Amino acid sequence: MSTTMEDEIKRWMAKRKSALVLDIIQGKTTVSEASRSYDLGPSEVENWIDDAKRGMENALRAKPEDIREQYERQLKDLQEAYGEAMLELRARKKLQSLLGEEEK
Repeated sequence: MSTTMEDEIKRWMAKRKSALVLDIIQGKTTVSEASRSYDLGPSEVENWIDDAKRGMENALRAKPEDIREQYERQLKDLQEAYGEAMLELRARKKLQSLLGEEEK
């Protein structure tokens, strides 16, 4: 791990997260090694890597989106997914009630 990282980390600020992600990208450590060393879940570290990739992609665009636009787009996607999940749940409940009535 880079020397800028403290021995015992109580809070993972953006600067520390980015240093760890950079070490992983540069091959200085792996997700599993970092997870063990810092008592983090591998999925948490992988989420940081995914966030970093999205940030790099945005930074390298000809016309980068600002943070607000990114969050609004992400919120819209999540709302759509939630709506679809609710429709599916309602359809399953309706099907269960119909099948339950037919069995009687």
